[in-house]
Amino acid sequence: MKYVDEFRDGRVAAAVARRIHEEVRTGRIYHIMEFCGGHTHAIARYGLPDLLPASIRLVHGPGCPVCVLPIGRIDMAIAAARDAGVILCTYADVMRVPASRRESLLTVKAAGADIVMVYSVQDALAVARGNPRREVVFFAIGFETTTPPTAAAILEAQRCGLENFSVVCNHVLTPSAIQSLLDSSEVRRLGRVQIDGFIGPSHVSTVIGSRPHEFFAEEYEKPVVIAGFEPLDVLQAVWMLVQQINEGRAEVENQFRRAVTRDGNAKAQALVGEVFELARTFEWRGLGDVPYSALRIQERYARFDAERRFGLEHSPVPDHKGCECGAVLRGVKQPEECRLFGSACVPDNPLGSCMVSSEGACAAHYAYGRYRRKAASGRMAAGGP
Repeated sequence: MKYVDEFRDGRVAAAVARRIHEEVRTGRIYHIMEFCGGHTHAIARYGLPDLLPASIRLVHGPGCPVCVLPIGRIDMAIAAARDAGVILCTYADVMRVPASRRESLLTVKAAGADIVMVYSVQDALAVARGNPRREVVFFAIGFETTTPPTAAAILEAQRCGLENFSVVCNHVLTPSAIQSLLDSSEVRRLGRVQIDGFIGPSHVSTVIGSRPHEFFAEEYEKPVVIAGFEPLDVLQAVWMLVQQINEGRAEVENQFRRAVTRDGNAKAQALVGEVFELARTFEWRGLGDVPYSALRIQERYARFDAERRFGLEHSPVPDHKGCECGAVLRGVKQPEECRLFGSACVPDNPLGSCMVSSEGACAAHYAYGRYRRKAASGRMAAGGP
């Protein structure tokens, strides 16, 4: 398949890996964070750590919007569906995220709440049009990539006079999370890991461009390489970062030039600026309260803001005692270091959001079997079943 197979060529991957082995310096450890969950899945799916030198440590980041959503926000969605009596629309992964009191949107739906799984915000608009006598709430999540469609839907609802449609906004901002990882006292208190460079998010950067990442290179002297999601994209990004680290450079380089520009998508940015404004603070799972890291609906569109419309409030709720999602999202721990991973916490029965989402680190480690096989071989060597 043209333009896909080219980025999965095993012979080219082996050649790039050899170049990386030649570049690494003896005695030097390279801590490279892939911020985006799409990169985490590519790394696990294609077994990229097996190609890299042991001195390169790939660190998972908080680049999964379902994973970073705190329990209190899921509780808010449940309150809207069960107590406010609305039709709640959201994505499939969100419905499976564990909330407090052993609930999830899926279990609440099974108990009778009117919750609809949708594939896009346009589906939620269609539900509102089809149910004019019911209030329809879209529980919106996502980074900068999915924010413009939500803005467009709110503008469309206004144009069409669709008064029974509103949004719970959980759209969060990638640069704020990166800055929090590097500079937040809250993250220092919770525990963080060394980071020498970042594999920058690709889909996010198609919207915001590469320019916002320049701040991290200049202010924190951390190199950033924006990369696509194919295995050769990731390997090339690692190679580029190793070169920058060796040379003492801290620049933003764009490996994903086939889709990302420096200034991004101006039309999408204008849509977001028309409808949203910065929220003063927002809670992220694993990072705590991060200032100016999320968006809220502007006052002029307040009638489409479900939190104001129905008096919904977010109350912080601690994670499950044994769950290490917060540490995984900060890169402090690998998924298999959680004592619940693969035993009490599996995709069919997730105890943490990182095992739920298609972009979650725990789901990636579990889905592609490398760690399960290791655990199974260990049990067999010990004489277990």
